[in-house]
Amino acid sequence: MAFPVRPALFLLDGERAHTLTIDALALWAKAGTPLAAATPDARLRNTVAGIDFASPVGLAAGVDKDGRAIDGFFALGFGSVEIGTLTPLPQAGNPKPRLFRLVEDQAVINRMGFNNGGIDAALPRAAAAKRAGVLGINVGANKDATDRIADYVSGVAKAAAVADYVTINISSPNTPGLRDLQHGAALAELLAAARAAGDKPLFLKVAPDLDLAAIDDIARAAIDNRIDALIVNNTTVERPFGLLSKNAGETGGLSGLPLAQLARTRLGDFRKATGGALPLISAGGIGGAAEAYRRILSGASLVQLYTALVYQGPGLAARLNRELAALLARDGFASVGEAVGTGC
Repeated sequence: MAFPVRPALFLLDGERAHTLTIDALALWAKAGTPLAAATPDARLRNTVAGIDFASPVGLAAGVDKDGRAIDGFFALGFGSVEIGTLTPLPQAGNPKPRLFRLVEDQAVINRMGFNNGGIDAALPRAAAAKRAGVLGINVGANKDATDRIADYVSGVAKAAAVADYVTINISSPNTPGLRDLQHGAALAELLAAARAAGDKPLFLKVAPDLDLAAIDDIARAAIDNRIDALIVNNTTVERPFGLLSKNAGETGGLSGLPLAQLARTRLGDFRKATGGALPLISAGGIGGAAEAYRRILSGASLVQLYTALVYQGPGLAARLNRELAALLARDGFASVGEAVGTGC
């Protein structure tokens, strides 16, 4: 699928361009235009948390928050699509503008604030999707919730009826106080309650802005509460030296190419902290097959994309599938699973 409209989209506000892209992809799928994505090379198959992924290349949460274009994204070649973050009640999110391209840096800063139409509106779309891969649903708490753990329990219970796996998102920097749930007794209470709320594999998405003590605490709590996988990472509130864009000073979470080094470091930190006892899914700064392969060799069972799609277009997933298969074949691996962690 060519992407000749990118220059026109880049003339628009980032959020408006994003919305139009999702709408167009949804219409493309609804019209029956998409053909089934090419079957990925058998080397790309991997089993994580008992789920068979035909490709390790997944769409990260935040791209299709409300599950409007699930069919379309699978048709682009993603082995998994994670929708959300979805909250129990509809939520407008933070004031606009709240999404900023850093074109010179191939990055994005967002302070969206869990804007979504609510989980009850999204689940029927997810259930009706003609999905050609693994569907994840990412859940969060409403900004004004008096009991955020109750919000997560509600979200997990509802999402588990539809999803192949459910992700608890406690790592967004754009909801005040949300990241406090990554620590201590609050984390243990949340994970125990969420684990009891649904019968589908449960993933936990963590922030990159953590020290080693916090990483050890999260790893221990995740193992103790039988979390099935960790998604490492969300966006960062840090600003790496050397950003060129005029938008670099905007408040919010940074994603894209400048996050790559921090994402690699945190992947290694969590690999060490978990002792390989939990599957790890790496996100942040993955823009090509070489970087995706590097993450796999460093311990990631799967990878997820978001910002790279803004700059490289919708052909990215299919290209990564082809190139990752070639890299695995070059190095004599029969599967992704054989390659995971061999570079540690």
